[in-house]
Amino acid sequence: MIIREMQIDDLDQVMPIEEELFSVPWSSVGFFSFLLRDDALFLVAEDQGEILGYCGVLMVLDQGDIVNVGVKSERQRQGVGRKLLNALIRKTEEKGVASLYLEVRAGNQAAISLYESLGFCRLGVRKGYYEEPKEDGITMCRS
Repeated sequence: MIIREMQIDDLDQVMPIEEELFSVPWSSVGFFSFLLRDDALFLVAEDQGEILGYCGVLMVLDQGDIVNVGVKSERQRQGVGRKLLNALIRKTEEKGVASLYLEVRAGNQAAISLYESLGFCRLGVRKGYYEEPKEDGITMCRS
């Protein structure tokens, strides 16, 4: 498995993952617009031409906001997300990012555990942050 920057051609494989995992998925136009931005970095995990997962961050000065993390359901809990996030952390640090922030569904204990194992700490709760279904969001930070 390799971790590399997402390319526009990857959207053919990324979009089905996005639509499977999220009740309110991003559109391909949304991804496309972020891939063109200088302040955004999106990575994919690829194995023999198959995209297994992806993640992305928006960066402003020394802060980054992780906006999207997704791993194919059949490849979850196999280290794909951890490898993606470790690469994202390393690459953002190289760009001068000192703090990373994210929101995660309060009920997504697997993701929360992964983030905590990577050094993210809980900062607070955003009541009703997620829709479909309505759920609180946990704000986390890694400095």
